[in-house]
Formats: sequence, C-alpha cells, structure tokens
Amino acid sequence: MTTLGIIGAGHIGTALAQAALAAGHDVVISNSRGPETLTELVSALEARPGRRGQVRADTAAGAAAAADLAVVTIPLKAVPHVPVEPLAGKVVIDTNNYYPQRDGQVAELDDESTTTAELLQAHLPTSRVVKAFNHIGAADITGDATPAGTPHRRALAVAGDDAAAKEQVVAFIDAIGFDTVDLGPLAEGWRIQRDTPGYGARLDAEGLRAATAAAKRYRDM
Repeated sequence: MTTLGIIGAGHIGTALAQAALAAGHDVVISNSRGPETLTELVSALEARPGRRGQVRADTAAGAAAAADLAVVTIPLKAVPHVPVEPLAGKVVIDTNNYYPQRDGQVAELDDESTTTAELLQAHLPTSRVVKAFNHIGAADITGDATPAGTPHRRALAVAGDDAAAKEQVVAFIDAIGFDTVDLGPLAEGWRIQRDTPGYGARLDAEGLRAATAAAKRYRDM
C-alpha cells in the first residue's frame, strides 16, 4: 500500500485524495494554513463511500515526509515554500499550470525557456519530478475514471526525466482509472499546458498522442 502525500488541498488535491483512497492508498494531505484547518475535509474524505485507505492531515513537511509518492498541487508562486529535504529522493508529481494573472509574470515561462515542472525540479534538486494531472478538471479525476481495458479509456499525459519515476506515476494513474501517454522528458511537458489541443479534452491514448503531437508553442500560435 502506498502513502500519497499531498501538498495542496484545493480542488485537484482533494480529488486526488478521493481517487487514491478509493484505490486503497493511504493519504496525508496538507495546506498552507495548517492541519487544524483540514478537519472538515478529512471527515468528508473518511465518509466517502468506497474508501479503502486511511487519511489524515499534517503540515506540508509532514505530508512530504510520510509520502511514498508525493503531489505538489499549489499555485506556482507558492513553489518556493515547498519543503525540500523531506522530499529528497522521492517521486513528486507536479500538477501546476502557469497563470500570470495569478502567479505574476515569470520571465522564463514567458519566453518559454523552461516549464513549470522544470521550475519545481530546480527547487527540488534531489527529487524526481513527474508532470501529470495538469490537464484534467478536478471533478473528472473521479468522474472519468474507468477500469483498465475499458474501450477508449481516458488517458493522461506524463513527462519526466527519470524513467523509474514515470513508471511509478503511471502505475498510480492506472490504479485510479486512466491510461497514460508518455511525452518524454520534463521539457516536453509544454505539450499539455493550457491552451494546447490536449488541455482539458477527454481523449483516449490515441487521441491524446495526436493532440500533444499537434501542440504549438505559445509564440507560434
């Protein structure tokens, strides 16, 4: 059984907690305000029908330390506050997208010399970051899940520099109800960023491969 450590208890973090608990994983969830503010959320997660794993709240550092697999699902501007040492050596899923109106202007993203996941990787130099879950709505994480082998099962993209890390994330994604498409290294994560053909679309693996192959840089749109 895997413990999923979630840093960020917003819509995506909550949906991933629901999906993980239903798949039999334990969850430690955190936010920026402290575990005492998550009492109602934890109670709601515990009460969900079909829950098989256990859930508790902790600090971000506590969730990171407990994680076999971690998720960072916070606004980009909060990335500098992600705990580094507790995530050393661990696989970290980055769900982020860049919204300048929320995050402020980031020169390296504006000129497309890097990606959001590469920024998180730079902040977590001893972790293994994998991009995933940035192109699916929170409600669809539970609403679109289907068993392996389902015809035209929805697929999600992953990108990462470490093959074993991607394998771990792919296994988790399969367990919660989705196929995957591997985009290659972190630098290719731009292919599924906002405003690209695959962003938000309900596509099976074949369709998602075609959509990500057709993606264009913002400067070329």
